Amino acid sequence: MSRIGNAPIPVPDGVTVTIEPARVAVAGPLGTLQQQVPSRMKIEQRDSDIVVTRPTERGEDRALHGLTRTLVANMVQGVTDGFEKRLEIQGVGYRAQLRGSDLELALGYSHPVPVKAPDGIEFEVPQPTRIVVKGVSKQRVGEVAAYIRKQRKPEPYKGKGIRYEGEYVARKVGKRA
Repeated sequence: MSRIGNAPIPVPDGVTVTIEPARVAVAGPLGTLQQQVPSRMKIEQRDSDIVVTRPTERGEDRALHGLTRTLVANMVQGVTDGFEKRLEIQGVGYRAQLRGSDLELALGYSHPVPVKAPDGIEFEVPQPTRIVVKGVSKQRVGEVAAYIRKQRKPEPYKGKGIRYEGEYVARKVGKRA
């Protein structure tokens, strides 16, 4: 039995949810999001909650049940609170700075690495070695943070590179004389 799929999604005040046969749109104080959802799943609004039910007990429907509920819950959370990913930069001379709304990274290459801010994504640089990626869509925030990390992944010998805040990087010993 799916515990995640059966949990109702509370809808806070100021958030409107529009349910169509294969699409759900959520509008709130931070913006609007819409998502294609499996048309087999039945989504209905009861009072101030959204409930997702599945048509059968087949494996495919059971898998889509939890997924659909989570997608809708993430949209509701995104338009009310938003999402953020924090990145750390480690390495001598490695730093980040804002250029307007875009990001410019100095990562030990012969050139600076520019990262354009996609629609709905904001960058913050509280310190030259910290980056905060903020947005309404959990998927977009994760994709942009992964793209920034990919520009210089943490390497195992000295630990230099860009990592998520709190990420553990397994270190290797290196050469012995």
